[in-house]
Amino acid sequence: MVSRSMRLAVAVALLAFHAPLATAQLAPTAEERAEGFIALFDGTSTAAWRGYWSEAMPEGWHIVDGVLTKSTAIGDILTREMYSDFELRLDWKLGRGGNAGIFYHGTEAYPKVYWSGPEYQLLDDANAADGRSRLTAAGAAYGLYPAPEGVVRPAGEWNTTRIVVRRGHVEHWLNGVKLLEYQLWSTEWREKVAATKFAAWPGYGLSGRGHIAIQGDHAGELSLRNIRIRPG
Repeated sequence: MVSRSMRLAVAVALLAFHAPLATAQLAPTAEERAEGFIALFDGTSTAAWRGYWSEAMPEGWHIVDGVLTKSTAIGDILTREMYSDFELRLDWKLGRGGNAGIFYHGTEAYPKVYWSGPEYQLLDDANAADGRSRLTAAGAAYGLYPAPEGVVRPAGEWNTTRIVVRRGHVEHWLNGVKLLEYQLWSTEWREKVAATKFAAWPGYGLSGRGHIAIQGDHAGELSLRNIRIRPG
């Protein structure tokens, strides 16, 4: 359950984050390039991506007006490069009832990327079944660490996500609000994993280096833009 103090902190942060999201642009910005960010998707090319267990992009992913989008259940995609410590930034929006995810430290050791990589949940909280639990709501570390309510924007509107991973310390941000933080491989983390479905996969979350992956195998619309990363 999210405490009253947490709800208040979220409300204050949202008021501070009042500027509208930027339209599609070449990512990263000049300022971000100076900070060490590189483009994973700049609105023109998917060269940094491929399919899971494949060298090609799965059919059904399209670039439309600078946006990477899909409209039905299709294959997951992942970065060609692998990352250990990083900061990832991107904009995303879903159709009504939409459900997707961003995985990090993912490997191809299993048939599914979610068997290895922790997930930042992308969700239309108001209309998707997973929105009934904060553990599986937008921004949650899926099934392990809950995200506060009232931060995600409605279906059809753009959201901005940041994921920061440094020496196993993970932060999930959404629309300027820090939703949660946790320490990979800590006693607390191991106990949480052991109490979930992830316990069935011995390598879950244990790789200190892996791919960034985007879930495509849920039905519905998903759009992504301005995907950039700062390694290290």
